[in-house]
Amino acid sequence: MRRTTETSVFLFLVCFTIFCRSILTVGFHHQDMHGQGLSQSQAQGAVNLRTTVADKRGFLRIREGAPFKIALFADLHFGEDAWTTWGPQQDVNSVKVMTSVLDDETPDFVVYLGDVITGNNIAIPNASLYWDQAISPTVTRGIPFASVFGNHDDASFQWPLDWFSGLGIPHVHCPSKSGEEDCSFKGTSRLGLMKKETQNNTISHSRSGPKDLWPSVSNYVLQVSPSDEKQLPVAFLYFLDSGGGSYPRIISSAQVEWFQRKSQELNPDSSVPEIIFWHIPSTAYDKVAPKFGIQAPCVGSINKEKVAPQEAEMGMMDILVRRPSVKALFVGHNHGLDWCCPYDKLWLCFARHTGYGGYGDWPRGARILEIIEQPFSIKSWIRMEDGSVHSLVLLSS
Repeated sequence: MRRTTETSVFLFLVCFTIFCRSILTVGFHHQDMHGQGLSQSQAQGAVNLRTTVADKRGFLRIREGAPFKIALFADLHFGEDAWTTWGPQQDVNSVKVMTSVLDDETPDFVVYLGDVITGNNIAIPNASLYWDQAISPTVTRGIPFASVFGNHDDASFQWPLDWFSGLGIPHVHCPSKSGEEDCSFKGTSRLGLMKKETQNNTISHSRSGPKDLWPSVSNYVLQVSPSDEKQLPVAFLYFLDSGGGSYPRIISSAQVEWFQRKSQELNPDSSVPEIIFWHIPSTAYDKVAPKFGIQAPCVGSINKEKVAPQEAEMGMMDILVRRPSVKALFVGHNHGLDWCCPYDKLWLCFARHTGYGGYGDWPRGARILEIIEQPFSIKSWIRMEDGSVHSLVLLSS
């Protein structure tokens, strides 16, 4: 009887996974401005109208006469409770959130702001299968994107205690090449996830970053260029790995030194605005956090928990504060916070919890950024799953 139950559960999970993947990989199609399906060649042309890679350094170009719009998808947590029927349904719900935001906002670029998957709930050897599902709404629309790691993405598998209850042996099995039923329970490394993303998606602008910063991986910079190639860059987008999972939650002194060198090389006179992205908030967020509700000059809609910051500060915030070109920093991690607050001369902002995986039952959505070239400005707002918009804030002008 036990074997029959285990086999039935396994067959259900296999069938349900195939069903979900068919929805995620086939059910979406390229859309034009009027919602009509596009052919593959037309879709490629649509990509070129959005942003164009100017060269191998990953430059993104603003369309002439149009703002440059970025959607932030934070804390999707694909693979949460992957062995249950509840978990895969949350992934389907998360796809619906992203689909709604992408169709309403039609962004030029998407940033996956960490905790794309819940690695500590994924038993199969290749967790990138869940990563592929998470990025599929963006990929199928041909929208360029980039990602940073969170503390759950490469976290080690945590054995559920109920696996060792009355049912006896664990009831999840992972077929191997030898035909035996086993699981790796090891998770997929940051490097493994990044390699799969970048090799399988030509529109991914993510990078593994300098080897001397490893185990910190997603450290890189992208340039937003104007429609006129002769003009100076419009902005630099910096992505940093704030750790967690396989190593401590921290931005190391080596990363601080890398940022100093890179920003001085690319922007020595701080004349070009810089925007920063990582997953876990710094302790500076705790200093500016609203105490009750959200009062001016902060802007947002939910302030339902305390900031859960990195384990230590190694000087990164001091560097950012001293650079007048740094306009805003965006993080995820805290699902119950979505505010922006000023800190010295820059803004500290949370994204909005996008995924149905992870804790909290607050309505889902995504933070949107809009960069205007002339005259330069950065605006941000939150687009909800139901289509509503709130929390508009001017971050720079």
